[in-house]
Amino acid sequence: MKVIDLITGNKGTGFSFEVLPPLKGKGISQLFKNIDVLREFNPLYINITTHRSEMVYKNTPDGLYQKVSERSRPGTVAVAAAIQQKYGIPAVPHLICSGFSKIETEYALIDLNFLGITNVLVLRGDKAKHDSRFIPNENGYAHASQLQSQINEFNRGYFIDGTKMDIITGDTFSYGVAGYPEKHEEAPHPDIDLMFLKEKVDNGADYVVTQMFFDNEKYYNFVSRCRAAEINVPIIPGLKPITTLNQLTMLPKVFHVDLPMELAKELLKCKNDEEAKEVGVEWCAAQTRDLMSHGVPSIHFYSLNATRSVERVAKLTY
Repeated sequence: MKVIDLITGNKGTGFSFEVLPPLKGKGISQLFKNIDVLREFNPLYINITTHRSEMVYKNTPDGLYQKVSERSRPGTVAVAAAIQQKYGIPAVPHLICSGFSKIETEYALIDLNFLGITNVLVLRGDKAKHDSRFIPNENGYAHASQLQSQINEFNRGYFIDGTKMDIITGDTFSYGVAGYPEKHEEAPHPDIDLMFLKEKVDNGADYVVTQMFFDNEKYYNFVSRCRAAEINVPIIPGLKPITTLNQLTMLPKVFHVDLPMELAKELLKCKNDEEAKEVGVEWCAAQTRDLMSHGVPSIHFYSLNATRSVERVAKLTY
């Protein structure tokens, strides 16, 4: 079933969760345990992140170091299939520009089509850790809108070389895109950021999932600005409970989001991560209640490494 239909057809506010594929060399059992914790709350769908390869240094037999490209969390397509098969919950793998070529994306689309996975989230992705700015993969894309166009052509039955498929099996792909209540870090102005979001929606995105935020007023303002710009698809708020003290400074730096003064003051009082985790759960639960009272159709939780905190938030609000 399409995610957009689940969002628009749900009564009340639905929940969805985002998980990480296992690290290279690890099994999937821990991921299943995390999903077992979260499925109590009847998730509309589960997102699976995709990670690009990064350059790392590895020891060689002669005692030297060799620079190699390695992906720490491979297997997004396989993990999505495993989740959908085991739980019957729609799985939404991320398709990203960062670190991937057009042909690699085409192979992923073919595999997903074979597996009956027709929901994806389309993202540009982050720059490589060793780069100072985003550099697209050779024969890859610089923008999510370009990746959308490839998916749209695949839906029409065409490969990237322009040849027509003999047959299209299964449903076409439906996808969401990302939105930034506090502006994408590279956008020169919020209105420019909104202009690009409208382009993605006009290009076929069925819904928008926001970057995490900690001040609901920024989300409400973002939705109002989107509607004024004639962006009329559902805009799903993305929430993440703070779980460690260092996130007080790390989250603003890495994700370019502001923490409200009240939240920052409470975290500054914390002496350890356990105290910070309590503050994080309480704040996220308050955000969730407020969003639900405003009738948002769905809330997306960035569970990732915070499964137990997200579980507590959901128990307080579901």
